Amino acid sequence: MKKRLIIIAVIAIICAAAVWLFTAGPLAQTGTNDTDENEELEKVSPIGPAFNADSAYAFTKAQCDFGPRDMNSKGHDDCRAWIIAQFKKYGCTVTTQDADLKGYDGTTLKSTNIIAQYNPQATTRIMLCAHWDSRPWADNDPDSLNWRKPILAANDAASGVAVMLEVARLLNNKQLQQLPKTLGVDFVCFDAEDWGTPQWSQQPDDGNSWALGAHYFAAPLPDHYAPRYGILLDMVGGQGAQFYQEGMSKQYAPEIVKKVWRAARQAGYGSYFPKQDGGMITDDHIPVNQVANIPCIDIIPYYPQCTQSSFGPTWHTLADDMQHIDKNTLKAVGQTIVQVLFTEEQ
Repeated sequence: MKKRLIIIAVIAIICAAAVWLFTAGPLAQTGTNDTDENEELEKVSPIGPAFNADSAYAFTKAQCDFGPRDMNSKGHDDCRAWIIAQFKKYGCTVTTQDADLKGYDGTTLKSTNIIAQYNPQATTRIMLCAHWDSRPWADNDPDSLNWRKPILAANDAASGVAVMLEVARLLNNKQLQQLPKTLGVDFVCFDAEDWGTPQWSQQPDDGNSWALGAHYFAAPLPDHYAPRYGILLDMVGGQGAQFYQEGMSKQYAPEIVKKVWRAARQAGYGSYFPKQDGGMITDDHIPVNQVANIPCIDIIPYYPQCTQSSFGPTWHTLADDMQHIDKNTLKAVGQTIVQVLFTEEQ
């Protein structure tokens, strides 16, 4: 994926911490503002059905069983049919957006955005989204011999699709708590996200080669489509993951960031969602915000101490496989999404 952390944001965090230490000192830790006090007083109060991490793990593995799902590959074609069939199995109305998109190198990319709607008649809608294609090159692998090999992409991004499929499965189970009939959920699987300029390319990376499917989705939007907000799920199954508050999300949809991080605390997974700033990232939520004008946030991990990448040690490497998927991370993100949906005001 794409994604470039803006180092200025990290520097700002470090500088702010230094200023705090200099001006406040250890005694300042005894004071909290009203927001902090309210968060401390919040009790864990999960609402909605239990998210099944074993099921989400199985959905992740099922995608990986097709092999790499990079553009124009057999694995890509086979996985597309499987994703569509799964959403239909769980009661969603599925449509697709097929397009020939141009990669950074001029390659024609046979792209398909998959849009699965739960309760399509409802006028109040929430959009959950993730990309479903895989990176064609392990260009961040520590071994340069692997830089032109496709990756299995268990975390980036089979995990995001897997969480959405498990949420769809839960919503379709009539024996479990149901959403109000006035609320619908749109599961959008973006294609052609990860064909961005590789690190070994001589071409400069201006950011425009990423998130091609999301750009196609955003302009123009389907007629009369106006969800309240969107939540992008990107790399939501990695070991040791924590989800800091991404900068562009806070810029375009600060209230949704607050909503989701509050839901994580209420669901009992606040430790996975620290109230701290991460980087500012080029991802599928950018065209959704800038072009489609849908407030959309990005749930994406941030590893501030990882030397391999701030996206984690497996990002764009051959190690992005099932061995490095953590069911606990899937559970934390999935249960947070359930909490968001089942506490949505009507």
